[in-house]
Amino acid sequence: EKTGKVLGEFCRCYKEQFGVALFNSVRYEIEGAGGPQAQLLHRKVPLEDHVIYSGNIFQYIEENKKWRNRFCVVPHNYGLVLYENKLAYERELPPRVLVNSAGYKILTSVEQYLELVNNSLPGVTPKSGHSPILKCPTDFPLILWHPYARHYYFCVMTGKEQEKWRAVFQDCVRHCNNGISEDSKVEAPAFTDAIRMYRQSKEQYGTWDMLCGNETQVLSNLVMEELLPELRSTIGPRLKGKAPTACHPPPLVSDAVYRMVYELAKAQYDAAVARCEQERPQLESTIRTDMDQIITSKEHLASKIRAFVLPKAEVCVRNHVQPYISSILEALMTPTSQGFAEVREVFFKEVTDMNMNVVNEGGLEKLVEYMEKLSHLAFHPVKMQSCYEKMDQLKLEGLQQRFDVSSTSVFKQRAQIHMRQQMDDAVYTFETLLHQELGKLQGRDDLCKSIQRILERVLKKFDYDSSTVRKKFFREALLQITIPFLLKKLAPTCKGELAKFQELIFEDFASFILVENTYEEVVLQSVMKDIMQAVKEAAVQRKHNLYRDSMVMHNSDPNLHLLGEGLAIDWSEEYSGQPEAEPAADRRRRAKQVVSVIQDDEGALPYGVVAEALLQPSSPEPQEPEEARPGVPPSPQGAVKEIREALAQESLGDGAEERLTNGTDAGEEGVLLAGAARGGVTPQGPAQDGDGVQCATAASPAPGEDVPAGTGTQPACHQPSANEPGEHGERSPPRPGATTESGEGVQTEF
Repeated sequence: EKTGKVLGEFCRCYKEQFGVALFNSVRYEIEGAGGPQAQLLHRKVPLEDHVIYSGNIFQYIEENKKWRNRFCVVPHNYGLVLYENKLAYERELPPRVLVNSAGYKILTSVEQYLELVNNSLPGVTPKSGHSPILKCPTDFPLILWHPYARHYYFCVMTGKEQEKWRAVFQDCVRHCNNGISEDSKVEAPAFTDAIRMYRQSKEQYGTWDMLCGNETQVLSNLVMEELLPELRSTIGPRLKGKAPTACHPPPLVSDAVYRMVYELAKAQYDAAVARCEQERPQLESTIRTDMDQIITSKEHLASKIRAFVLPKAEVCVRNHVQPYISSILEALMTPTSQGFAEVREVFFKEVTDMNMNVVNEGGLEKLVEYMEKLSHLAFHPVKMQSCYEKMDQLKLEGLQQRFDVSSTSVFKQRAQIHMRQQMDDAVYTFETLLHQELGKLQGRDDLCKSIQRILERVLKKFDYDSSTVRKKFFREALLQITIPFLLKKLAPTCKGELAKFQELIFEDFASFILVENTYEEVVLQSVMKDIMQAVKEAAVQRKHNLYRDSMVMHNSDPNLHLLGEGLAIDWSEEYSGQPEAEPAADRRRRAKQVVSVIQDDEGALPYGVVAEALLQPSSPEPQEPEEARPGVPPSPQGAVKEIREALAQESLGDGAEERLTNGTDAGEEGVLLAGAARGGVTPQGPAQDGDGVQCATAASPAPGEDVPAGTGTQPACHQPSANEPGEHGERSPPRPGATTESGEGVQTEF
């Protein structure tokens, strides 16, 4: 009922905004808008057939309160995929769990987690002296917390591993949060404007932390924001047990509700999008036919609204916004510019080190090896971490409360995404220019000089593009902070009077001109001049290496962008000297097992042995961390025997297919696909995300659905009965309304 009500209002807003967005898109296509041309090339598909990271990690299973060793893979679309073990991954068996990390927070201590849980449960305060909710067998936990969805609990063996996994998980969150495709010039603006209009109708202005993920995830968050307080008031009084125990059920209950909301929201949103797309040809025909009349009508409406609103808006800007613009800009510029400077430094260091190593170690063969690594530098979570960490310094202090900014995370993640894109553009431009030069080189000395010369050219281009990207980011961030504040301030005196302007719009053009949108444009114009001036002055003073707007690089490399249109460079294939190409299946297998953006320098920890030594299947709960000594088997003979039997069972793959099922016949279930999401997969084929990452995974399930058993080359999985043994021969009696461990479930599609 709640989902139907919220989606009904939202879909009405979406239909209105769709016409406006379509008009703006067609107008931009016809009129165009000149801007600084990017000097660096942009890679179309950065991570095709590559794995970001993979490795062993312990996961806590809530259904049976035990820790299990899992093999976690982070593919190029940044979903977290958990397999039974590495063998299951190599055999392409279905994974245990798929997690879309949009909206999650990465915590590195149980104390942080308990604080968030307690804050999300008003009135529930655990008493001191009680045993903790979660007993972690090591001192290095990693917890994924979400306000509405299921929580995930992991731990690793060392602090270095914890930092590495934390960087990987944060990269996943950053990418999945950015789930609404910017390539869509109509659907994306229509969706985000409809969300904003809906929240403003509820008197909710300012930034919103849960505008993250794909469209259906955002809508689910919108519903849960209203539904969760009612859920707590209904369920809270009925919780039983001690305070620590009573804290724990709500995340699972909330997750079950979240999955239901997701399915309902997806169905209604997809239906609304389909209706708009059906009307699109007729609307576009009207726009192209009557473009001049629509523009004239809109300008007439804007002039009337401007005469009414602008005097009040200018007073508000002068008194409440203008004095703080320079402070906000400085707070934004310092960490952002330091982050981009670190990107430049990391790129320079990697190329310089490569150049020295190539000269010392043997020319072209070593160059190919290093270029393979360099080509994915932007997607190396650990090496990029020093750049991303600079944004942690962003603090708006008193300005945050004044302008109703709930959190700075929106701006931090946006800047970090820009950093990653600029790094990849620099790397791609460098390798394109170097590839062009290789045919002309005579020896090792020529190679060294060429690399140095190309590096200097790319750094100049990087400096120019970095300045352009940062100035645009500063302007957008300032608008994001000030416009909601102004709208909230002006609402009591202006919003009620807007209805009288409706009669100025011709009925034929009512789908393309909205009074509310025109009013917001007028408010934006009232502050835009001050924002542009502040950014311009910062550039004139050369603050943080910003370039002036008058500095424009016109076609410094006229043929460079033609080079970028060619096929992607595959260094290993082109220069490996192999007489025959590998079969596609072998290349795919090799890429999955070997080609990884992160190489584990210290070698793999003996997770298989450690996991069984720490977490014996027969133990009711995890043992103390003192026994978690990597590589040291337990002394009792019985434990050694159990470990040997378990390892033999895993190596033989005995019952692997049965253990990997999710408890239902996935073939019976309809698989919901994410729509127009950067991390999603459309029915037509692989989706292209906003960062140029091709998401080539098979159709992935929505919350509450099981992983399809027969996708690709995966064998169909057996559906176990309720009396069938669980993992390692355990028998898990079924409980009404509960899932066994084999039903750990799937988070959200990616």
